[in-house]
Amino acid sequence: MTKIEYLENHLDLTFSPMDYMNYVKEQDGACVLVDVRNAPPHLKKEKIQGAIEIPLHELRDRIDELPKDKVIVVYCWDTWCNMGKKASLLLLQEGYDVKELLGGIAAWNIMKLPVEAL
Repeated sequence: MTKIEYLENHLDLTFSPMDYMNYVKEQDGACVLVDVRNAPPHLKKEKIQGAIEIPLHELRDRIDELPKDKVIVVYCWDTWCNMGKKASLLLLQEGYDVKELLGGIAAWNIMKLPVEAL
């Protein structure tokens, strides 16, 4: 794989928060946002507005809750967290169209984008 192919693949598999917001405006209803964070309730106080919660450790058992005709956008905690990548890999292996939200909920919060309490 060349450096250009690597970057093309990375861009194809990810959304920045602003890319996501623009995509949702242009393609209303075309994606499902999924919070894949594993954490006890006292640590997960909020989620991105409109996201459904399917923790990574439950994803394989709950995969049928996700539509195959929409882009599945997954997110986790931050850039250091790899749950989004693990979820993406599982979903891609099962035939889903997937993108990872870069920076997770931390980047979302820094940009002051909409969240909802859990």
